[in-house]
Amino acid sequence: MFSLQETGGAAVDRHERTSLDPDDWQALRKQGHRMLDDMFDHLHTLATKPVWQHAPSPARAKFNGPLPIEGSDLADVHAIFREYILPYGSGNIHPGFMGWVQGGGTVTGMLAEMLAGGLNANLGGRDHMPIEVERQIIRWTREIFSFPETAGGIFLTGASQANFVAVQIARCRKLGRDVRATGLSDESRLVAYASSEVHGCVPRAFEMSGIGSNQLRRIAVNELGQIDIDALEQAILRDEQEGFTPFLLIGSAGTVNTGAVDDLVALRGIADAHDLHFHVDGALGALGVLSEELAPLFAGIEACDSLAFDFHKWGQVPYDAGFLLVRDTEWQRQTFASDAAYLSRAATGLAGGDWWPCDYGPDLSRGFRALKTWFTLKTYGVKALGDSMSANCKLARRLAERIEQEPALKLLAPVALNIVCFAYVGADGSMPALVNSHIVERLHAEGRVAPSLTHLNGQPAIRAAIVNHRTRQTDIDALVRSVLTIGSQQDLPQC
Repeated sequence: MFSLQETGGAAVDRHERTSLDPDDWQALRKQGHRMLDDMFDHLHTLATKPVWQHAPSPARAKFNGPLPIEGSDLADVHAIFREYILPYGSGNIHPGFMGWVQGGGTVTGMLAEMLAGGLNANLGGRDHMPIEVERQIIRWTREIFSFPETAGGIFLTGASQANFVAVQIARCRKLGRDVRATGLSDESRLVAYASSEVHGCVPRAFEMSGIGSNQLRRIAVNELGQIDIDALEQAILRDEQEGFTPFLLIGSAGTVNTGAVDDLVALRGIADAHDLHFHVDGALGALGVLSEELAPLFAGIEACDSLAFDFHKWGQVPYDAGFLLVRDTEWQRQTFASDAAYLSRAATGLAGGDWWPCDYGPDLSRGFRALKTWFTLKTYGVKALGDSMSANCKLARRLAERIEQEPALKLLAPVALNIVCFAYVGADGSMPALVNSHIVERLHAEGRVAPSLTHLNGQPAIRAAIVNHRTRQTDIDALVRSVLTIGSQQDLPQC
């Protein structure tokens, strides 16, 4: 077992243990159950806790220590998590969270994430069952959105990355595969179109792609917050006359500010008339097609060329689980597939398999996002998910009705889906500039409900994004009551 080598006379174990697995599996099992029970308790009692609370200095100091050289007991590390991390989360799982468009997750999804972590699969390619699970989700998304059999898709971190990938695909469709090697020429002069309400990740995608955000024409919206069709057509014609190359039209299936859904049928017609790739950013609302009540709002989404959406928003899958669905999966291969000696394929064995995701998107190292999505869809079914979305929208409509009944409140935008933008205007309707931002900050500090602040037409707006399946009418009532109470206080800034 041992041999003396020229190491200062010390005995060196040729079979020295290097595994990171535990010596005592039974003790680990008990600790693991304690950790799981803590999360069950936390989720079960969410409504009794603050949505958000400021982490005090001692908690923050726990994460300003030196690099650990020696290890610690798992129970001690878990105790730090329980005391200094768990109480100070971002709040999106809480029923009173209405700040941003973030899903609440589920217990089932949490458990599936644990299983995926244990399996630790890399879904870049090769022949193993996690790949088949992702392919199942692709087939299900085709069915959900009535896409053809030629359609493909891929999991990504979120719609920000999915929108970026869609820009790459559209660029390759217009200029050909060679653009991957040659890059953009001065002659290409690519331009694309989206509404002025398009998500900020879209212009950023143009910056990252090298096309440049100035080449994204942001078209004015109508009174419903939808892209103005006449203005769009005029912009395309003007660019064509000036020698630009229109290549991409982006519609929104739920704008981030107000939840407006563009006229997707009309946009498909315009894309066909001008030979444009028609992409839809559906991060906020696309999965609303699962609701019989909401599906008509998304007419035309089935005809787009690519669709970005997030299972981790209305699909309630834990973060992250973004997805890009593409009408013709060969467009993905044209944009991303490449040869590498270390990725040699085989007819059989682990290096086999006829679908390697690394050929269809930018990532080679990829986590098993498909498992928590598969568990969510299998456990709850799409009907329950659709019903949850309908419930969110019903709460949004009730909130809008309540706002219109309150003289001190003003509705600032039509309510198309699950987002309500409003303001405290007081008795005289003057709406001082700093009042609403102050109200939102106070609401966050109080911890009962947490909307966000945005700006519409230069005016600050309290924005309630109702995405969580746990949110109830009592949370809506608490929001209105708290806004009125804080707004009526005399110590608020008035300018």
